[in-house]
Amino acid sequence: MDQSTPRIEQQSTPQGKSTLVLGQWTAAQFAQPRLLETLETDLRSAPPSGRWDLTKADLVDHVGGQLLWDSWGGKWPEPVELLPAQRAVIERVAQFTAQPPARRKISLRGRYLAVGEAVLRAVEHVQSFVRLIGELTLNIGRLARAPHEGPWRDLSGHLYRIGATAMPITALVGFLIGVVLAYLTSQQLRQFGADAYIVNILGVALIRELGPMLAAILIAGRSGSAITAQIGVMRVTEELDAMRVMGISRGYRLVMPRAMALAVAMPLISVWTTVCALAGGMLAADISLGITPTYFMNALPQAVSPGNLVLASSKSVVFGVLIALIGCHFGLRVQPNTQSLGEGTTASVVTSITVVILVDALFAVLFKEVGL
Repeated sequence: MDQSTPRIEQQSTPQGKSTLVLGQWTAAQFAQPRLLETLETDLRSAPPSGRWDLTKADLVDHVGGQLLWDSWGGKWPEPVELLPAQRAVIERVAQFTAQPPARRKISLRGRYLAVGEAVLRAVEHVQSFVRLIGELTLNIGRLARAPHEGPWRDLSGHLYRIGATAMPITALVGFLIGVVLAYLTSQQLRQFGADAYIVNILGVALIRELGPMLAAILIAGRSGSAITAQIGVMRVTEELDAMRVMGISRGYRLVMPRAMALAVAMPLISVWTTVCALAGGMLAADISLGITPTYFMNALPQAVSPGNLVLASSKSVVFGVLIALIGCHFGLRVQPNTQSLGEGTTASVVTSITVVILVDALFAVLFKEVGL
């Protein structure tokens, strides 16, 4: 072992057991692999009431002094032998070492109040969201009365950023989902000789459920977070305060264009994702089961009724409006600091995806007779 390696040794003296501190107790030495864990184990096993001798140590810095001070329980052992420089270092460590606050036990009343606080916070979120829906309804009525004053340039810009720029990623994910679903389905259908039914399974699953929900989840993570971040940055840079001073309605210029853009773009993105997923399923069915693309395309209209497509498009409109409103809701609640901006963006994505799945389940229950 290198003589500079920090270590402790036990030695018998006429005065009794003595713990020798040897080597260089510095931060550079503690960087050695697993050395710190070994030293902590040795320090815990040292007798708490024995003599400590630090005079043989080559060097002790503040990191080594902190390690020794913690092992002593935050008080000087008696007796202890050390050099003046070592005493000065450890005294400085003892002076600036703060004791961690004791953990408070949460009483039953505290738990009850915490639950009540969480419920009130959730109710406040719901009230604010409902207020945002009401403002959106009033703003759409204002736009219908004076369409020439509408923020059409903002609407077209959001349509491009939300819709057109999302096409590559939604196409890729949809195509891969179609391939995976077709391969897994073909393994089961081949056992029963029901290869032709893969068209029915893929058609209904992708057009009715997976296509719209997959597109909504992707848009929630991609565009919903962007909406929250954009409005949140406007809060941080005080642009929202400037809009209020100038008398510009935030709901009319910020919320309504984004909600309308997502309401228009989501059905188109949903159809695009579904088409790409069907293309992937068609390719996998041809490779795994020998179902030709011609047969697939001819059998698809017979396997899937138009009601499924209408239901999917209707769901997508609802998904788009909800994602936009949730993104705007959390964006407007951001405080003027970066931590709140990050927390708001995260909450927006998680809430949007959760709401999309819940609403999709609600649609599945309410419209279970449509298209089946």
